[in-house]
Amino acid sequence: MENYIIIAALVVVIGLAAWYVYKQKKSGKTCIGCPYSDSCSSKENGCCNDR
Repeated sequence: MENYIIIAALVVVIGLAAWYVYKQKKSGKTCIGCPYSDSCSSKENGCCNDR
């Protein structure tokens, strides 16, 4: 029974993470973890790691 609860919790966490990434990519953000991804000058290059 414990295994089912652990597996269900992992499925929920991974599902929510995948949904968040999908939602952010759909809104046009290239670097999801970057707080400047909406206005970053490197957005055209596809990477906001220059900051």
